[in-house]
Amino acid sequence: MIDTHIHADLRSGEDFKEMYLSGIDVAITCGFYPYKVDNEIVLLNHLNRILKLETERAFEHGLKLKVALGIHPTNTKINPKMIYESLYNWIKSREIIAIGEIGLENLTVDEINIFKKQLDIADETKTKVIIHTPRKNKAKVLKVILDILPQHIDEKLAVIDHINPSVVNSVINKDCMLGLTVQPQKMTKEEAITILNEYGFDKFLLNSDISTKASDPLSVPKTIRELQKQNYNKKDIEKVSFLNAEKFFKI
Repeated sequence: MIDTHIHADLRSGEDFKEMYLSGIDVAITCGFYPYKVDNEIVLLNHLNRILKLETERAFEHGLKLKVALGIHPTNTKINPKMIYESLYNWIKSREIIAIGEIGLENLTVDEINIFKKQLDIADETKTKVIIHTPRKNKAKVLKVILDILPQHIDEKLAVIDHINPSVVNSVINKDCMLGLTVQPQKMTKEEAITILNEYGFDKFLLNSDISTKASDPLSVPKTIRELQKQNYNKKDIEKVSFLNAEKFFKI
């Protein structure tokens, strides 16, 4: 199994061990600084920590981490040039598999400008992007994201994450992949399965988005087990368990 969106730097080694023992072989950890930061050097150091330390820490417990790095919309009160330069270097050295998570939260000018620039870098380098959508005002913010996206990047390079039943209909016909976050206070495994049942399995990725918020590091295997329990087609289950992620991220 592949958990396609976590924040490893915010979790314990015990979580990694439980994930591995539950059948998760690979997880994609994304960039996000959980506190207000107004210094790009602090943010860059944090992103380098994810790249170097967290991959080693997870592997000690059997879990292989793939890394996505970028400027999260809540971390946009900085001078981003240093991070942009690092993104080019990480992409060139193949240290990251995607730019992420990026996106919009409060629709500030800084957020929008930094989001657009990171999309431009991704399009230029043909790198995948993992796009955050917020808990609050999701439909409103998602509409802005969908307006910006095709102006800056081939939609086939993008995952729009944290999709839920209230907005899935607005993105299902886009060329993006769609992330389903099964997490307390975000979406239950039953709601995720309802989406899969209605729209099919080809466009979706599963993740737990474990972070400082209420989280369940085993939400992906629990969802997969529930699909098996309900006798969904094995090949369909494999798509959201690992095949879609392997194909999209080329891992």
